Amino acid sequence: MEKTFRIIDEDGIHARPATALVNTANKFKDAEAFAEAKGKKVTLKSILGVLSLGLEKGDSITLSATGGSEAEVIQALSDVMINEGLGEAE
Repeated sequence: MEKTFRIIDEDGIHARPATALVNTANKFKDAEAFAEAKGKKVTLKSILGVLSLGLEKGDSITLSATGGSEAEVIQALSDVMINEGLGEAE
């Protein structure tokens, strides 16, 4: 299961929003969550992985999940993206 967003935050995804995404992903022990952008795929359970994507305003990011509660994971991550003003669904 996956969902794609376009980054709308002027600062892109920096430490604070990356931390919010990682903390959300880590709440789900029975699922793995990933972020994919610019041809690179990283786990959403690592702050350094998320920051390594170097996402800026206008970039696209695809969030995906596998495992038991993947629909819940995608919904929770989508809520972070939207509520934090990071991105909008494509």
